[in-house]
Amino acid sequence: MYQVQWLPDVRFKVRKVSMVSAIIPFVYVGLGSMLGGMSRYGMTLVTQNYAALALPFGTLISNLAGCLLIGMIAGIGASSQVLSSEMRLLLATGFCGGFTTMSSFVYELGQFIQDKEYFYASSYFVATLAGAGLAFVLGLLLSEWMLR
Repeated sequence: MYQVQWLPDVRFKVRKVSMVSAIIPFVYVGLGSMLGGMSRYGMTLVTQNYAALALPFGTLISNLAGCLLIGMIAGIGASSQVLSSEMRLLLATGFCGGFTTMSSFVYELGQFIQDKEYFYASSYFVATLAGAGLAFVLGLLLSEWMLR
């Protein structure tokens, strides 16, 4: 089995790796994805009876919290050696990838548009995208504060 390693100056080298060491990252991502997906579903169940503005709060909260968490992971990963590459795979790629969901967001947004509920569609769109960007920046700032 071969693994491609990207170098900072946009070159790459190919090196031979064992089958086990090539599979382990997939296990970390798969475990994180499973936990993230289960957490997202749990968030949907917990929030399904809260229908202020009829927005799907489970997906909204999952997306915003996931962006906050991935911002913190990015900040900590860039500023310290606290998180191993395996832990970043588990948390950022796996958990956050499974916890946040663009497909559910687009589906729910499409439902609002099909039902001609344009106010809810635009409110949900802005809250998700602006909130996700703000949550990511907040995550970076929190990681910076935590590492002081």
